[in-house]
Amino acid sequence: MDHYMIGWGHTRFGKHTDCDIESLITQAAGEALEDAGVDAAEIDAIYLGHFNSGMSPQDFCAPLVLQVDERLRFKPATRVENACASGSAALHQGLNHLASGAARRVLVVGVEKMTDAGAAQVADSLLGASYRRSDLVETSLGFAGVFARIAQAYFDAYGDQSDVLARIAAKNHHNGARNPYAHLQNDFGFDFCNTESAKNPVVAAPLRRTDCSPVSDGAAAVVLSDASGLANARRAVGFRSRVQATEFMPMARRDLTELEGAAHAWRQAMQHAGVGLDDLSFAEVHDCFTIAELMIYEAIGLTPKGEGRRAIEEDWVTVDGRLPVNPSGGLKAKGHPVGATGVSMHVMAAKQLTGEAGDMQVASPQLGAVFNMGGVAVANYASVLERAR
Repeated sequence: MDHYMIGWGHTRFGKHTDCDIESLITQAAGEALEDAGVDAAEIDAIYLGHFNSGMSPQDFCAPLVLQVDERLRFKPATRVENACASGSAALHQGLNHLASGAARRVLVVGVEKMTDAGAAQVADSLLGASYRRSDLVETSLGFAGVFARIAQAYFDAYGDQSDVLARIAAKNHHNGARNPYAHLQNDFGFDFCNTESAKNPVVAAPLRRTDCSPVSDGAAAVVLSDASGLANARRAVGFRSRVQATEFMPMARRDLTELEGAAHAWRQAMQHAGVGLDDLSFAEVHDCFTIAELMIYEAIGLTPKGEGRRAIEEDWVTVDGRLPVNPSGGLKAKGHPVGATGVSMHVMAAKQLTGEAGDMQVASPQLGAVFNMGGVAVANYASVLERAR
């Protein structure tokens, strides 16, 4: 391991009527610098993950990171966008900058302000992460409509999985209720998630509201360092491996019932880290919809194709299970402010590995993994992380 997270910051995710993008950025970035014990003057470069796609009128955001501290003035700051994986894309660019030898400390921030936009605008904006020429796109249903088509294809192949999706939702809400950063901190339970009701209506059949991540505002930030920063770091989390894999965007060129790009990125990350699935203590994965988490169980090799339901029905993925998945509550409960998500997932993993996860804490974690995707597993980012100090 040559590159490390030595500090992090995280706002609560949710509807922030009293915060704009600038205040979200400065809160998370300021916390990360303080947590790392790094002076702003030591930062060599800044990367900011921000999707936007019309949800906020403030589209040019990277320079706003300089509002944290005047000593960041004149530092190179760059916005990175890669759909729902914009945060991980920014993180990878920061790590690439360190690997080039041109930097020793890099500040990475992910941010999104979604709730100021109306529902129709948010739905249309999120469709910017889909292949708009495809017949999978139904504008009125937004991205939920895309994943509903995928869910229906999976159901057609392997039987109705509505109760399975409800179990995944209930697990993640149970975990999210213990996460002080989560948008939704309600332990709804299986019966509520498995029942159509006025509070849990069908959003895009067969997906109910509890199958969909909420529209959220929020930011997260990390300070990255090369090995020179370890001596003064009070703790550090290193990257055993990190992989990006890009899949075809048109779903017509892919099998709707599997996430092959996710499987490829995960497999490469595990190989590069020299570990197997049983070596992992937990994983944070991209459950933008419960059907995505179900299919990710198969993509990461927990079960064969079409048998993902076993992972949740046999409690493999609970906090005390074989491989705890989304102990933070995942996107389903923690929220999904698009540009912030990838950075947030790495912060949640770092907290686990350093024993700072509070009520979310997994017992004695050694290795953690993160999988973040943009679009329908089009931009795929996988990381294997380990505490280094």
